[in-house]
Amino acid sequence: MAHRPKRTFRQRRADSSDSDGAEEPPAEPGEQAAPGPAPEEGPPPGGGRAEAAERADRVRVLRGRGRSRVWASSRRATGAGLRADGGSDVPDSGTVDLSTDEENGTHHSSESKDDPSSSSDSSSSLEEEFSSIVNIPDAAFIQAARRKRELARAQEDYISLDVKHTSTISGMKKNSDEDSESEPDDHENRILFTPKPQTLRQRMAEETTTRNEETSEESQEDENQDIWEEQQMRKAVKITEGRDIDLSHSSESQTVKKFDTSVSFPPVNLEIIKKKLNTRLTLLQDTHRSHLREYEKYIQDVKSSKSTIQNLENSSNQALNFKFYKSMKIYVENLIDCLNEKIISIQEIESSMHALLLKQAMTFLKRRQDELKHESAYLQQLSRKAETSTNGTLAIDEKTQQILEEIASRRAQRRQARELSGNCDHQEGTSSDDELSSSDTIDFQKSQGDILQVHKKIFEDVHDDFCNIQNILLKFQQWREKFPDSYYDAFISLCIPKLLNPLIRVQLIDWNPLKFDSVGLKQLPWFTSIEEFMNSSVEHSKKEDSSDKKILPIVINKTIIPRLTDFVEFIWDPLSTSQTTSLITHCRMILEEHSTSESEVSKGKQDLLKSIVSRIKKAIEDDVFIPLYPKSAVENKTSPHSKFQERQFWSGLKLFGNILLWNGLLPDDTLQELGLVKLLNRYLIIALLNAVPGPDIVKKCNQIAAYLPEKWFENSAMRTSIPQLENFIQFLLQSAHKLSRSEFRDEVKEIILILVKVRALNQAESFIEEYHLDHLKSVIKEV
Repeated sequence: MAHRPKRTFRQRRADSSDSDGAEEPPAEPGEQAAPGPAPEEGPPPGGGRAEAAERADRVRVLRGRGRSRVWASSRRATGAGLRADGGSDVPDSGTVDLSTDEENGTHHSSESKDDPSSSSDSSSSLEEEFSSIVNIPDAAFIQAARRKRELARAQEDYISLDVKHTSTISGMKKNSDEDSESEPDDHENRILFTPKPQTLRQRMAEETTTRNEETSEESQEDENQDIWEEQQMRKAVKITEGRDIDLSHSSESQTVKKFDTSVSFPPVNLEIIKKKLNTRLTLLQDTHRSHLREYEKYIQDVKSSKSTIQNLENSSNQALNFKFYKSMKIYVENLIDCLNEKIISIQEIESSMHALLLKQAMTFLKRRQDELKHESAYLQQLSRKAETSTNGTLAIDEKTQQILEEIASRRAQRRQARELSGNCDHQEGTSSDDELSSSDTIDFQKSQGDILQVHKKIFEDVHDDFCNIQNILLKFQQWREKFPDSYYDAFISLCIPKLLNPLIRVQLIDWNPLKFDSVGLKQLPWFTSIEEFMNSSVEHSKKEDSSDKKILPIVINKTIIPRLTDFVEFIWDPLSTSQTTSLITHCRMILEEHSTSESEVSKGKQDLLKSIVSRIKKAIEDDVFIPLYPKSAVENKTSPHSKFQERQFWSGLKLFGNILLWNGLLPDDTLQELGLVKLLNRYLIIALLNAVPGPDIVKKCNQIAAYLPEKWFENSAMRTSIPQLENFIQFLLQSAHKLSRSEFRDEVKEIILILVKVRALNQAESFIEEYHLDHLKSVIKEV
């Protein structure tokens, strides 16, 4: 148990007011402070002094531990039980110090505030014990002690620990006497029985000081604990080293004893040695086998590592491959962005060109229908001979007169042009009548030129790699040559037609399949570029079923066929032989040479053919008009009625021939229905029946037979013609009967030849036998 160190006096300042005296402990509430008994004169015996000192220490300990709020006063105890002997020196053994340190007083005052109940209970017991042990000195003794302390302060500025050899000064005594006389006595001072109230700042400072002290104490304890642990560890290490030294000495002594030569060994047995050697050999063999297995494993690892290194060396171009794929990805993204930006302009230009051509086509169609209407009305008025004027002319309006003059003017110009070209075998009504006036022609050319000028500027700001079809296909060709597997796995053959669609449409803006001198698809740049790309694909892949072979059919189905369909539905004039011939040329190339078995291509082909059939039906219903006039009106070939009827018949016959030009593209049933049933039997035969038999009738019938496809009559076993020609055959027989009894007997042979051509052999033989035309039997035998 640690002993409490001896108490030492701290250096005090002379002007300190706190060292004037020690505060006396206040009495408990309800009690009066009684003065203590007078001190005994003379020093106590030696044993009593020791006992008193021990009791004083005990009181200090009790005061330090048990002080509460009651004891936490702002005043200090000024004196202790000192023995006064006529102003002589106070002995050290007879002094009892009742004051405490300033820090203890502050500390216990805070504790007393926290626990007021415990302080009130312990105050009375401590006071009784203190009064029974300590003899409180009287006022004279206290005054003498104070005077002596003041003298020491004035002389040496400190209180000597050796109280036996203190010096005295008379002058200082007088001053101290004066000061003591001026200072009031202890009984005159006011004794505070309650603690002095503290301000908020004092309380906060007191609490902060307490916490700092506690923290410093804890840190000191932790430091002491670390020092103690370090010391213990050093001790343990020293003990362990000592033990190791002892153990080494003991093991050396034991080793010496173990290999002592005086010890006798058991006798050697050969079987035991042999058994041990075999066991040892077996273990070594097992170890050897395990080492062999490990060696083989290491060999395999080395081979695997070499193979991996070789693969890595061979695949060192992976970075280049990645770079290529990345550049291809960026290129395609930029290409798509470019096309998405330009597609709106392409659509606008396409719409403008289509509207311009549609306007021209509608102008021709409306003019033809208006002219037909006005001319027919004029001839009807002329045939009725009604509403005639005084001078014998018909009363017609100015508009009709103007239209008739324009018609006559254009016919005269065409006639003059045919005479200059040497084409004298031309029938009136077979002309397309698609001439425009000079002003209309200038306006059309100007509008078309403006559109084409804008068309050239679409890709003016675009690099060739993004607008040139050949350069685009070259990019994909490089991909196909370097990485064919990834190329075909990505189905690029299905993506290329979509990428090229806008670029092909730009090249087709100025392409008109209805113009006789239009450029064929095979001569267009995009067509040749795609063909070269496909051919290189076949050479590179060495496969007949290469998917790149389908690029061109898909392009035609997705791009060309829809454009052709628009031309057929809105712009094509079936009465124009030049337009029909040019259109058939392009359609035949598309539908026959590049047709595939794919459903999508078949669907596009069917849509185109349906539009063709629909347009032909509309032309038959709207444009075919063959009027019937009395024979008296048409007998004169120079009469307006006869000329108009002839023009309309040859116009219908021209349409008949244009329809049959679709042979091989349209089904035979569809052609027979359109050409034979709807046009020939309904319009042309009726007009022929109303005509006067003669060479003109035979000429018209020969022209009808010439338009008929020979494919329909290739069967040599046929003795009768197709059912749709039955009315035509009957008309030929009637005409032959009439001509055989007239002056035009030579024309009968032409009719027999027509019957033979259409495979109406039975009807021809019957007619020959009936009229005994034996010289014509050879014509039938030749067939």
